[in-house]
Amino acid sequence: MTEQRRDRADAQGERAKARGAGADVSGDTARAWRELVAAARRTVSDGLVVGTSGNVSVRVGDIVLVTPSGVPYDRLTDDDVTGVDLDGRQVLGTLVPTSELPMHLAVYRGTDAGAVVHTHAVHATAVSTLVTELPLIHYMAGALGGPVRVAPYATYRTEELAGNVLRALAGRTGCLLANHGTLTHGAGLDQAYDRTAQLEWMCRVWLAASSVPGLTPALLTPEQLAQAGERLRAYGQQGQGQG
Repeated sequence: MTEQRRDRADAQGERAKARGAGADVSGDTARAWRELVAAARRTVSDGLVVGTSGNVSVRVGDIVLVTPSGVPYDRLTDDDVTGVDLDGRQVLGTLVPTSELPMHLAVYRGTDAGAVVHTHAVHATAVSTLVTELPLIHYMAGALGGPVRVAPYATYRTEELAGNVLRALAGRTGCLLANHGTLTHGAGLDQAYDRTAQLEWMCRVWLAASSVPGLTPALLTPEQLAQAGERLRAYGQQGQGQG
């Protein structure tokens, strides 16, 4: 190859990277990115975040696609694919990945997560300032693996926060972050998002029930939650369903 042709090829490669195509973004990767953008936009429309205050990620093989830092989700396009490897090295795109990347990567390294959703949902964040564990107000806690813990506060974007979250997730698929928000994970984006929505709903129920003067909410026992958890594992087309 002549020097001129090499220069032209290099220039084409740089333009491809600038479009977010530093690696193959066809097929599964392209579909996963579109699903990630849709989920991120849904966190805003459903009131789980304000602006770009949350973040979403999904794993495709050894690559983790993540929302970029500080970019409004309604401005993201198919050409803005942003991805890193499991060590945090950027392998797709030129936009800076979410500032909470250490937390997302810790979850992927420490669990079998296929997708992660982090929000600043109002009711869940409020609960995170009041308790160290969400009271057993509803059996849907069983869908998250048991009583939902609150990860101790640490500055965002730090390995300390990532470690706190991972410990709170032990045996769970969701947790609260003290004075911060929520994090859930699942096999895919739909499951991770549904768990986020359920967690916010449970926090809202507990806050509503506990705010009634002179009354204290009745809570489930660990045994009752365990029974519900067994049924929830069979929930769906193959199971008995939930009441």
